Amino acid sequence: MADNKSAEFPVWHTPDGDKVACVEKIKVLNENLAELRGLAQDALEDAVLMGCDEKQVREVLAGIVAGLVNPYGK
Repeated sequence: MADNKSAEFPVWHTPDGDKVACVEKIKVLNENLAELRGLAQDALEDAVLMGCDEKQVREVLAGIVAGLVNPYGK
């Protein structure tokens, strides 16, 4: 990960393309993203240390994200 914390997080947008302006919402989004990154990094490191193929682990992690369901519809 980058040393610059601001470089780690995207500029969050609404479905209409506007920037999310609420500081508290941005804080929650960034905290969630940081937690996900940490868990994914730990999972990758554990798998590689146990002899798993890094490419496969990355594919599995990407598949988890691709399979997420939006319970709120569109």
